[in-house]
This record gives sequence, C-alpha cells and structure tokens, in this order.
Amino acid sequence: MFRWELYPFYNGATTNNGTIAPGKNQISSSIIIAIVAPITVAAVLCLAGYCFLIRRARKKNYTAQEEFAGNDILTAEALQFDFETIQAATNRFMTDNKLGAGGFGEVYKGVLPNGQEIAVKRLSKRSGQGAEEFKNEVIVVARLRHRNLVRLQGFCMEGEEKILVYEFLPNKSLDNFLYDIEKRQQLDWPKRYNIIRGIARGILYLHEDSPLRIIHRDLKASNVLLDEDMNPKIADFGMARIVGVDQTQGNTSKIVGTYGYMAPEYAMQGQFSVKSDVYSFGVLVLEIITGKKNSSFYRTDSVGNLLSYAWELWRDETPMQLKTELNMHISDKSTKSKSLSVDAASITELCPR
Repeated sequence: MFRWELYPFYNGATTNNGTIAPGKNQISSSIIIAIVAPITVAAVLCLAGYCFLIRRARKKNYTAQEEFAGNDILTAEALQFDFETIQAATNRFMTDNKLGAGGFGEVYKGVLPNGQEIAVKRLSKRSGQGAEEFKNEVIVVARLRHRNLVRLQGFCMEGEEKILVYEFLPNKSLDNFLYDIEKRQQLDWPKRYNIIRGIARGILYLHEDSPLRIIHRDLKASNVLLDEDMNPKIADFGMARIVGVDQTQGNTSKIVGTYGYMAPEYAMQGQFSVKSDVYSFGVLVLEIITGKKNSSFYRTDSVGNLLSYAWELWRDETPMQLKTELNMHISDKSTKSKSLSVDAASITELCPR
C-alpha cells in the first residue's frame, strides 16, 4: 500500500522542503520491485499453467475424435466407389436384388467384378438422412473393427446419390427370423443365447473399447444382421453419436430412433447416454427370449406391451413365465426340454437379480 499526503502523517522526521527523510520505516523502490516482481511472475505462471491444463483436458477429449474423423477423411479415396461400379454390381438396382428397406433407403445385394458379394445401402433422396448423417455413418463405421459389428467396405457419393457398401451377410436381419412363424424354428435356445451374447459384446465395444465412445441410439432387431453361422452383427450407424471418452451423456432436440426401444428420458427429454443403448438392448433381449415384438405384443389384460408385461412378472417374482410366450415349434421334446433348461440358466446370467 502506498500513501501520499501534503502533510506529515507519520512520526518520522522531514526535510526542510517537506520530503520524507530516510528512516527505518521507509521502503526503498528496489525492495518494492524485488517483492512485486516475483509475485507478478508467479501469478502469470500460475495463470498460464491453468490455461495449459484446461486446454490439455479438452484436447484429451476431442483430439481423438478429430483424429478419428480426420483419418477416415484422408483415407476416403481408398473406400470410395464410383456410381457406375455400384450400378453394375446391383444390375442397376434390380428389384430381384433387393434385400430390404429401412427408414433411410433400400438395401440391395451386389457382386463386384472380383466376385465379392456386397450389401449396397442406397439412401433415399426423400429420406431424413442427409449429407450430415451420411458422413456420420461413414466416419463411425470406417474404423470400427469387431466381429459383432458389420464392416463397411466403401461408399459412393455422386450428385444426389449417397450409397454405403457393406459386407454381405446371407441371413439378412434378425427380425426376419424372430417374427416369422416358420423361420423362428431355426432359432433354438443356444442360437438365441449366442445372438444375445454377440450383441452385448458389440455394444460393449462401442461403449468402452472403440477409439471413441459411440452411442448407437437405434438398436433393434432389424439393425442386427446375421452371418452364415447366425452370429449377430450390429448395423445402421446413421443415428450414432460420438462422445468424448470421459463424457457420460448428451442432449439433443432431435429425437431419432424407434419408439418402443427408446429409453424414457431420451424419448421425452432428448437425454441420451450409454444407458440408452442398454435400455434398447434390454427390450431386444425380451423380444429374442419370447419371439414377440414389443410394440405389437397383445394380451387381454391391461398390459400394453411386452416390456410392461415383463416388468409385471418381475415385480410378482415370476419372471420365468415369459417362457410361456414362446412359440418355438420344436418337434423333438427332448431337445425342447434341454433348450428350456439352457434358457433358464441364460436368463439368470444375463439378468441377475
């Protein structure tokens, strides 16, 4: 603190012209500088260190994401197909080669000149998935490598055409088997249990083991593909969101996905997290166990859907009654008995109390 007055305010001596005479209470300018300078330097260093730590923390969360996207953009040329090649592979998108249709377009089977079979997802021009969603799906899927995730082979973007090229899986999607009275006979308990475990491993990879934490946001039976050995592979990452490794949740005003599989906090408030995918996975597990679709499940009582019915049985401590909803149509009684015993152990392991 420095003070200056025109009159003496201390008990020391003064000179004839009114200036302060040197004394033991006077602090020289060199001492002041010696005290103030280190304090100032220390404050500047502390502020610089704080800014550095903040930038480092942000860089830790986002550099991986930028690198994740940047590397895929840099290697896009290696994955890019020209439209003429895709047309030739699908025989100009002939109806006979059509594998199915989703919310954003149609999927066709194709054969490349080298004989490799592919699945071609041609996005509809009137679909809600624009250039942003298309780029998002390419970036997300391009570097994902897991046996329970569908592999992206390439893409095509010419004019209004936006096409994704995936590995071809002969058994199409899970819903083709699960909700078909004839085909569901091929899904005995060991196969159903293997499908559940495979989906769980794929979700775990997305949430914990991939380069970034990825939230799928549209997990359902039609987005689970099956290979020749009935192993599941999660597909359709158009609605997936990439979040920081340390980020646990996000918020959006644009609700996307399929009702019946959405977690309540996401459907009503737009809050999504890894728990949102786990909720969808739980609904899917119930559908796989019962062979019934959640949204079309019907009973004569007041139960509105499969999820409500399962929760009611859980509260009544009778969850194994779910097996009465099965329509397995297995002719061999011994096989059926063995399969049901596997299911009981599987449900206990997957849904511990």
